[in-house]
Amino acid sequence: MSIHMTSKNISITEDVYVLLSKIKLEGESFSEAIKRLAARRSLEKNAGLWAHLSDEEMEAFGKSLRELGNMAR
Repeated sequence: MSIHMTSKNISITEDVYVLLSKIKLEGESFSEAIKRLAARRSLEKNAGLWAHLSDEEMEAFGKSLRELGNMAR
């Protein structure tokens, strides 16, 4: 018995790709990283998750998240 998983292509900006590349864990696919990051967690579990990112990278990430939020409305 085989399980067929469908896939979807999404478009992300270069800066978001770079951020996801830095955030994803070793051996983790982008899909797995997005699923992990999208999971609802307590603030305590997320503390320090992006500590290695520069202020500029965090600002770009925040801007991208705001844009995604605006598109979802």
